[in-house]
Amino acid sequence: MTKPIVAIVGRPNVGKSTFFNKIAGKRISIVEDTPGVTRDRIYADVEWLDHKFTLIDTGGIEFSTKDPILEQMREQSAIAIDTADVILFMVDAREGMTSTDHEVADMLRKTNKPVLLVCNKVDSEKREKDIYEFYNLGLGSPIPISAGQQLGLGDLLDEVVARFPARRGEEEDADITRVAILGKPNVGKSSLLNRILGEDRVIVSDVPGTTRDAIDTPLTAEGREYIFIDTAGIRRKSRIEDAIEKYSVIRALTAVTRSDVSILVIDACQGPTDQDTKIAGHIHKEGKACIVVVNKWDLYEKQTGTTEEYKRSIRTKLAFIDYAPIVFVSAKTGQRVGRILDLVDKVAANAALRVTTGVLNDVIGEATLINQPPSDKGKRLKIFYGTQFGVKPPSFALFVNNRELMHFSYLRYIENQLREAFGFEGTPVRIVVRERENKGGV
Repeated sequence: MTKPIVAIVGRPNVGKSTFFNKIAGKRISIVEDTPGVTRDRIYADVEWLDHKFTLIDTGGIEFSTKDPILEQMREQSAIAIDTADVILFMVDAREGMTSTDHEVADMLRKTNKPVLLVCNKVDSEKREKDIYEFYNLGLGSPIPISAGQQLGLGDLLDEVVARFPARRGEEEDADITRVAILGKPNVGKSSLLNRILGEDRVIVSDVPGTTRDAIDTPLTAEGREYIFIDTAGIRRKSRIEDAIEKYSVIRALTAVTRSDVSILVIDACQGPTDQDTKIAGHIHKEGKACIVVVNKWDLYEKQTGTTEEYKRSIRTKLAFIDYAPIVFVSAKTGQRVGRILDLVDKVAANAALRVTTGVLNDVIGEATLINQPPSDKGKRLKIFYGTQFGVKPPSFALFVNNRELMHFSYLRYIENQLREAFGFEGTPVRIVVRERENKGGV
């Protein structure tokens, strides 16, 4: 399921970035007394009481201004509001209510979304009486906090997570495979989706940036149900100049979290790039099954051995996802596009695969016989047993006598043995090492 999105909005200089930094746990937003310092939306993944969500800091909203920067900040705040699940409307208890606060409140009432009115800078009992005038905004009871003094933040976060959309059970989604289509702008993501769907449901243009948001498109094929998420192209940050496009990046990265399978689309004529590497890293970090689709293969000049050589370049460049199958297609001609759904089914099944404990330990035991565990200063690593504790991705725990003896190369060896035994093509494999005292004296 997708992470809920929480947007922090309000006029400039009410403490939005200070609050964001406290909740995010690190100094991401620049904090200054000068209004307008935060011009771009900045986001961070946050967890509170077992609820994971994305928190977005926005620039201040000013209505009566001709300043182009402030106008752009207002526009990007509106975009964040439009797609947020919960909105935090922050006001300044010290300065009191302003006409801009009224205008923002009027705008937020029209969204029909959960809005929490947050009175910041309430850092003393004397200040608490300053919150009552904000009842006039008509957004319910103001919640007093002091971001600078870290007062009231826990109570506020309790209110935030209580307003998240209800979590749907795993059973409800079990038969639907969610597939995110990702890549740089203009690599043919929308054309590819239309070819898979068999009809033109997504706008296709040669102009990069046509797809502004993540679009969900259902598909039923041979009795299987899918939801394809076509996303805006992800560019390097230095290339992102338009406020709407900045938000598109957030939605695209969020689409990875929502997906069961992520398809990374590469332009055959450009080859894998640094940006593709960053996207691959994000997919791997999120633990998602993955397929690499090389599009526009019909335009690539070929000779004997071209395909294998191209695969090697991808494996080298996209080392994060060396487990991902690679398919060479042409969205324009339909060449090999039919293979994609079969691969989606395969890697999704691999990501959800469970291995019995007995079979797992047979494989681990055989692996340690073939290649003895490492030792250091006369002490040898001993793996007592392994167990699987999760899927999507398959996640395993190895119980050992001393974690420090587990070298990363041996851990990779164990992973490779698991892949050889159980497949796991297209999915990352997580292995954690846990220490257990050897009571047997071995």
